[in-house]
Amino acid sequence: MRTPAAGTAVVTGAAGGLGRAIATALHADGWTVLLTDLDADAVATAAGPLGGWSRALDVRDAAACAEVAAEAAGRSGLDLWVNNAGILETGASWTHDAATRRRLVEVNTLGAMNGTLAALDVMRPRGRGHVLNVVSLAGLIAAPGETVYAASKHALLAFSLGTLADLRMAGLRGVHVSCLCPDGIWTPMLHDRLDDPGALASFTGTLLTPERVAARAVRLARRPRPVVSLPRWRGAQVRLLDTFPRLALALTPVVRAAGRAGQRRQRRRVGPDPSRRHL
Repeated sequence: MRTPAAGTAVVTGAAGGLGRAIATALHADGWTVLLTDLDADAVATAAGPLGGWSRALDVRDAAACAEVAAEAAGRSGLDLWVNNAGILETGASWTHDAATRRRLVEVNTLGAMNGTLAALDVMRPRGRGHVLNVVSLAGLIAAPGETVYAASKHALLAFSLGTLADLRMAGLRGVHVSCLCPDGIWTPMLHDRLDDPGALASFTGTLLTPERVAARAVRLARRPRPVVSLPRWRGAQVRLLDTFPRLALALTPVVRAAGRAGQRRQRRRVGPDPSRRHL
């Protein structure tokens, strides 16, 4: 099902990395974009070339998300909300303290829930709109070394699909929820993890560029689908492994070796100059 012409969009976590790339791609596609981020100065800088519309937002604050949704709706109607804000912590599950576990769930899961529900409060009465949740491939399979992160993304996937079903049960066919599940992306989230054994799962495939993921997000914004993986074959691969957990466990050494090889490839690509890690 295709959505109407580009309208007003909100993107969270848009000061840099994937969020900024998504905001830039949406702007180029004709959307009016409100960029939000925890860092007010950084997101204002990012918004400058894209119309200059930005706002500081902590996605953990449900009331603040509601205020942003109301601001966007007051401009010309809220048509798209992209929940991109997220954080990554690596390591075995028992290595994270309670505060770290709580922060991962509060930002990655509850923060996206807050954004989704704030947007739906505006979209449901209008009978149209689209929430796009950036979930990650880790939302489709338990990624070793990223266990708590993956758990937070699994929860977001369940919430997104369940909410979409709730909308259909309520007779709302013009309001959509989509999940974008990309493989590892070369953004600041991974720049300092080339020697991190806990991040091996993110390097098992070919690292994606933020621009490639953003381009897929724009297409998804125009044509909602419940779940889209990027690359598509990786989604099929990890879903197969998730169906056969004993096989997935048996292949853990293969995952480890593939991740180490991926880190070495990326290290050779960026070279010894730390500044190249941001290319």
